[in-house]
Amino acid sequence: MTPPATQAIDLPNDHDRKGLPAWSYFNTEMLEMEKDLLFRSHWQLVCHANDLPEVGDFVTLDCVGERALVIRGKDGELRAFHNLCRHRGSRVVAGEQGNCKNAIICPFHGWVYNLDGTLRGAAQPDTLPELDPVAFGLKAIELDLWRGFVFVRFRPGPQPAMSEVLSRFDAEIDQYDLEGLMPSGEGFYADVAEVNWKCIRDVDNEGYHVPMAHPGLQDLFGSNYYDEDFEDGASRSYSEFREANHRLWSVRAYTSILQAPPKLDESHAKAWLYIGIFPNCVLGIYPDCVKFYQEFPVEYGKTMQRGTTYRLGTEDRRMRLSRYLSSRIDRLTSEEDEELVRWSWEAAFSSGYDGVILSDLENTVRSYHDCLRELFPVLNEDEPPKGTVAARNAELLARKVAAE
Repeated sequence: MTPPATQAIDLPNDHDRKGLPAWSYFNTEMLEMEKDLLFRSHWQLVCHANDLPEVGDFVTLDCVGERALVIRGKDGELRAFHNLCRHRGSRVVAGEQGNCKNAIICPFHGWVYNLDGTLRGAAQPDTLPELDPVAFGLKAIELDLWRGFVFVRFRPGPQPAMSEVLSRFDAEIDQYDLEGLMPSGEGFYADVAEVNWKCIRDVDNEGYHVPMAHPGLQDLFGSNYYDEDFEDGASRSYSEFREANHRLWSVRAYTSILQAPPKLDESHAKAWLYIGIFPNCVLGIYPDCVKFYQEFPVEYGKTMQRGTTYRLGTEDRRMRLSRYLSSRIDRLTSEEDEELVRWSWEAAFSSGYDGVILSDLENTVRSYHDCLRELFPVLNEDEPPKGTVAARNAELLARKVAAE
């Protein structure tokens, strides 16, 4: 697709109701700026600690050209490294998940690393200079844990530790045993969508479209669904199940079979809770399971969607059936969203597209866009000339700092 040569015109409404300009969805310079600041310099969710129960267990994450390796050491600690051999840059582990037993062995030339990342030895060491095991060990990256979930950050950035960002939810989350979650056995999925990644966030960040677009969720929630603003790097959405005769068989079966864990209070025992994590991740916390999903830009018009589901550590047959039914409702919802996301992407290329007007029920979209504008004030303007987006954004940031 080639973007139209049009400029956005002001909508007859206040600034807070305006979405992002059309050019921000197809400008390749903007995409590279987002990769650098939002994805390399913000925390990214990799897995749960219980994906790595044994010494040598590892999970990898690829995003925006970066490759992360999270592995459990012989001392039981989790560590994160660039999945990058210090010899020729090969991946030191090729798989998405597995076990390295006693050492990490690069599949290219056989360099060997200890599970703490230090270099144990190079193949044919007499052909090389003497290599310090620490200096030539795997390069570490930041790792943080919250409630068992493992986050990494490739570069220092503006976010505090993820455990600090999400601490405001701790009181509510205490009743869920997130630390005791176990892999569902489904593994991690990775799907490609031919859209800009922000189109997925724009659709997912609001429940205003639920009554029209998602019959399953509407049958489950009715008018109970509500979203809260992004604040300090996170948002919250919540909905209790409606008390009614449900129309869809899957919703009827789910609500009748589900017996929530006894630790959940009355409202959370019959509710779905979502925590949005800026810039690209959502935790779905249900009475029967917990899941996460995230998006990573790959290239112009191409986005990778990744995620997985965790079962409760105390899951029995009844809870497993409940998890199957809730996942079915979720799967149909995701399929319904695919078309909406595609339409959102297509809209930015239309000569008739001159921006959006946001409802009060789309407050999470608005606050999310505000987070992006805070980092990229250039999004408040018409598209800069080619090759000048980064420079113009830097100029605007400098003005902002000077004004403060």
